[in-house]
Amino acid sequence: MNDPSASVVTTTAGRPSEGRVRQLLGLFGAPDACAAELLCDRHPADAVAFTVVETDLSTTDLTYGELRRDSARFAAALADLGVGPGDAVATLMGKSADLVVALLGIWRRGAVHVPLFTAFAPSAVALRLGASGAKAVVVDADQRGKLAPGEDMPADQPWLTVVAGGGAPEGTELSFGELLFRYSGDEPQGRPVATGADAPLVLLFTSGTTGAPKGVPVPVRALASFQAYLEFGLDVREDDVFWNAADPGWAYGLYYAILGPLAAGRRSLLLHAGFSPALTWQVMKAFGVTNFAAAPTVYRSLRAAPDPVPDGLRLRRASSAGEPLTPEVVAWSEQALGVAVRDHYGQTEHGMVVAAAWADAVRMPVPPGSMGRPLPGWSAEVLYASGTNPPRPAPSAGWPSACPTVRCCGSPGTRTRRRRPPGVSPPTAAGTSRATPAPGTTAAVSSSPPVMTT
Repeated sequence: MNDPSASVVTTTAGRPSEGRVRQLLGLFGAPDACAAELLCDRHPADAVAFTVVETDLSTTDLTYGELRRDSARFAAALADLGVGPGDAVATLMGKSADLVVALLGIWRRGAVHVPLFTAFAPSAVALRLGASGAKAVVVDADQRGKLAPGEDMPADQPWLTVVAGGGAPEGTELSFGELLFRYSGDEPQGRPVATGADAPLVLLFTSGTTGAPKGVPVPVRALASFQAYLEFGLDVREDDVFWNAADPGWAYGLYYAILGPLAAGRRSLLLHAGFSPALTWQVMKAFGVTNFAAAPTVYRSLRAAPDPVPDGLRLRRASSAGEPLTPEVVAWSEQALGVAVRDHYGQTEHGMVVAAAWADAVRMPVPPGSMGRPLPGWSAEVLYASGTNPPRPAPSAGWPSACPTVRCCGSPGTRTRRRRPPGVSPPTAAGTSRATPAPGTTAAVSSSPPVMTT
């Protein structure tokens, strides 16, 4: 990437939003930044953070006051179990009230969260627990079989196991519910730890599609970028019924279904169930979802399912990320959902960078096949193996120049770069179509590994 013969073409998001970028950097980049304060305690106690939806459409509202109390209970329990600031604590859990309480308890303690996707095999779980040096893992009762000693899981496990979801503990396991019951939430050891903006908040491992999974330390200051994406990319407003259906075991779900809404204080839906087209339509209809985000797989499944699209949907925004979005899905969404789904691009290492953004300040027409332009605070560069370097624009206020939001395993920067050898066209992946984007925009043609055209 440092080839001196490479030329650089840079596109930068417009400047009208720089003031907001600087404001968010100031809030989340403070030397005394405290994750529990930023994600929970500063919000009104009676405001609803999440509405957890069950398969029968019954709901539980989680207020910030309740989350403050219960996460303080869990933070006190972690302290008494020997977990200190900077220690890693993993979760192998579905989307639930217990998950949110566990996460906020981990961050209140100043510890580092290690997400484990519930579809992982034991080998993938063991790799991440071992590589992170996790001191504890909180696991749903229906997932703890993956932690059983075996070919992939050590018999002498160095981590504590805490069972959530109502399951009774076995052997040396601890009960999540019983731990909470032991504490009031007023204990000194449950008080929030201010780690500072550069301390790690999350250690999220990549999928491993281009090599062994790598742990990505995500600092507290990255919350600035996560909230900015909610505001600029997704256009989540105070009166929205927002639902990001992505799984929090991966970046898009963790960053933008959990962390982003908590940082922004925006109420959000969490579906405590696996995906099905029928249930997705029911939730959209019953709760009047106005702002929806999901992977292209979800949209394709909705399009292919025999379940009819319900009347009376209230969607005003629909967004997608994770892999290329096909023109057929876009056309279907405009007709069936009443709004054309917009494609967005990001990676585990830095979150969302390029988007066909929805906010009024940055929204523009989207050419077919385009992911849009760099979001405020980001720049995107394409490196060529030869050519004359064009003048580079002065850096605007933002994550790449003002703060390296996320560093992956020693990577020194945050700019997204792809180099194309001379005379080599970008490949087209099976099942995707090549798009020629409009000037200044970006299109994806493959997701594994990512290949883009500009």
